Amino acid sequence: MSFTFITGGARSGKSTLALKLAEKRARRPESVAFVATAVGGDGEMTERIRKHREDRPAEWTTYEEPFAAAATVRRAVMERHDVVIVDCVTLLVSNWLCREPEDKSLTDERAEATLSEVQALAGVAAECHAHTIVVTNEVGMGIVPLNGLARRYRDVAGTANQILAAAADTAYLCASGIPVLIKGDAGGDPR
Repeated sequence: MSFTFITGGARSGKSTLALKLAEKRARRPESVAFVATAVGGDGEMTERIRKHREDRPAEWTTYEEPFAAAATVRRAVMERHDVVIVDCVTLLVSNWLCREPEDKSLTDERAEATLSEVQALAGVAAECHAHTIVVTNEVGMGIVPLNGLARRYRDVAGTANQILAAAADTAYLCASGIPVLIKGDAGGDPR
């Protein structure tokens, strides 16, 4: 089928675009799968997760998976979903890099394991028999972070985004709720 990559800043309309594209491409509402990578570590994040759940149609299948996104996309396709959304890669990267939250260092091994999962996700998204939509945050457009951990996270997330964008058929950059096509053919207006 095809692989759509959506990036942009926080609250830029990425998830809204992903939902609209999924509704447009799904053969029927129950054929959409949503792979959610967020973990409700505190009350505010738990509330964000609840709100995102409410925004999705009830007929969609949600897989909550903070680590194995590639395997979960494969599973969703095997369970006959024709559209699969992964939202979001930057949380997936955080989950992988911070598997041991008390350890504040980002080792090369952890970064490599993270990028290995992203590479697997890119491969599955590009090759599977479903339309795959992957959402991520563009984290490299601001100032250089002050501490080493934040700089390393930004670098790994940026590399992850490059891997996914290279594998995608279509890519959008969202800004202020406006999707801008940056790669491929939109096949019609996504709005």
